[in-house]
Amino acid sequence: MKLLYRLGFYMIGFSIGLIFLAVILKGKKTSCNYGPNDRVISNLSKKNWSLNQSIDPEFDSIAFHSFLTKSNVDFGKSDTLKDSCKTYLLNGYWREQPFTLRVENCEKEVRVLELSYRSE
Repeated sequence: MKLLYRLGFYMIGFSIGLIFLAVILKGKKTSCNYGPNDRVISNLSKKNWSLNQSIDPEFDSIAFHSFLTKSNVDFGKSDTLKDSCKTYLLNGYWREQPFTLRVENCEKEVRVLELSYRSE
């Protein structure tokens, strides 16, 4: 079989496969979170969260989710070896200021333990 025919058959099969995947994955909330930082942020954003009101009353759910989209996990200062609730330190920006958030990631909820502004 000539190379041009093989290439044509390959392209036809590849196109059918792409259409098949597009139909299956259409409308589903799928994401490709391969990095550890992305997996933790995705996991935190899907759960309910609680905040002690004495920390900062202006830090609400909208602020929490906008902070999560722009934050990075500091795994060196996080406690990821616990069995029940792992503790993560998130560095990001809120109100255009560098900000650190310590959260406890449990099975069904996320608890905010500490909020602090940091200097760069």
